[in-house]
Amino acid sequence: MEKMLVKGNLKFPTIDFNPDSGVFEIFGRSLPENTIDFYSPVLEWIDEYKSSPAKNTIVNVSLEYFNTSSSKLILDIFKKFHEIHESGNSIHVNWFYEEDDPDLQNQGELFQEISGVPMSLHSRSEEHTSELQ
Repeated sequence: MEKMLVKGNLKFPTIDFNPDSGVFEIFGRSLPENTIDFYSPVLEWIDEYKSSPAKNTIVNVSLEYFNTSSSKLILDIFKKFHEIHESGNSIHVNWFYEEDDPDLQNQGELFQEISGVPMSLHSRSEEHTSELQ
């Protein structure tokens, strides 16, 4: 299975999914005009990955901002991650947010509650937000 790499910009997040290492990263901003067109290939890639996932999958998410339509598709991604978990495979999401951004913290908690995927929330000071980027 090929690695998925989408280089982000001001409207699209960077998506770097490595099926061999099981390390997935999503970071940046998500403001695509057509969210379904942007995220559909990601969802299809995860569907393929689910058939033969790595022994341990770690997902690092560090989004500084996303719009409402992105929120729905991000939740769909997390639901697919939950399916990996439910099939007996190890997966864990790390949700990073700036310490002064309670909205992103709350959104991470909501994604965790709705999707049921194992998740840890991590507060970071602004000077450390570029670590994944």
